[in-house]
Amino acid sequence: MHCWTYLLSAITLVVSFKNAAGQNIVLTNDDGWAVAQIRAQRDSLVSAGFNVVLSAPAVDRSGTGSSSAPPQPLSQPCEFDTCPTGSPAEGFNASDARLNYVNSFPVDAVRFGIQTLAPEFFGSGPEFIVSGPNVGNNLGTVTQNSGTVGAACEAAKEGFPATAFSAATASQVSYTTLDSSPDSPSTKSALIYAELTTNFTRTLLAPAGQILPAGVIVNVNYAATTFTLSGTPNGDCASASDFKWVFTRLLQSSTAVDVEDCGSMRLPDEGTVVRAGCFASVTVMNATTKSDVSASVQAPVLNRLTPSALLTCFDA
Repeated sequence: MHCWTYLLSAITLVVSFKNAAGQNIVLTNDDGWAVAQIRAQRDSLVSAGFNVVLSAPAVDRSGTGSSSAPPQPLSQPCEFDTCPTGSPAEGFNASDARLNYVNSFPVDAVRFGIQTLAPEFFGSGPEFIVSGPNVGNNLGTVTQNSGTVGAACEAAKEGFPATAFSAATASQVSYTTLDSSPDSPSTKSALIYAELTTNFTRTLLAPAGQILPAGVIVNVNYAATTFTLSGTPNGDCASASDFKWVFTRLLQSSTAVDVEDCGSMRLPDEGTVVRAGCFASVTVMNATTKSDVSASVQAPVLNRLTPSALLTCFDA
């Protein structure tokens, strides 16, 4: 019996890896190419079998929304001194050409990833764009100014399915801290958020057919993790398995008619859900207006996720 159990576990792992293999992802953010969270995310996606190229701003460009400008040579070092003043407008890590910076806004970084890097490394456009996880939540009207959300929206407007991820306890620290401070709350949180994002990406991409309706993105937000300053678990949100996923809307409304979920035609808003405990919110939003969408647009995303049993009902 144990032999069969081990065999089935091995088959499941192989099938999961094969499902990810060949799926090409552009990874971006607005916090910069060298922040710990995006490097943890890249490692997690690669470990899961995804084919990943990172294209993110050279420096922290948080709060820049959908701003855009031609990339320019560096007039100051890249964040955390990862490239010197005078470096070219676009560049890459000397030891890994799949780690790329763009000295401009998140929109320009994801555009470079889609239009230049993806054809170079994948031979075609990407199949999916992961934006984030962002350092800090992007909930409700805050999405209007978020560069992480702006990058995902740009991808969707160019015809590529995209999801923006944002995390309450993520930290604006160098990727080197992942190795130098492995037991810190920032490192542990980064790894949890990376695992959650990889699991969601795998779940969303697994079914056949259109990943997302045209002209929309999914906005995912994670609640705060619970660790002491020394990195000791201190509450009920200290591992990826602690998080519960809820299908949400962007803004609270007493009159909206949403897709039916959990016996209701009105979805909970993402801010209420994320602040209520160890939850991850999943919101479908218009990539152009960055607003809520109709029930008919929410429905295909909900239907795609429902068979996985990822989602749970929210009891306010």
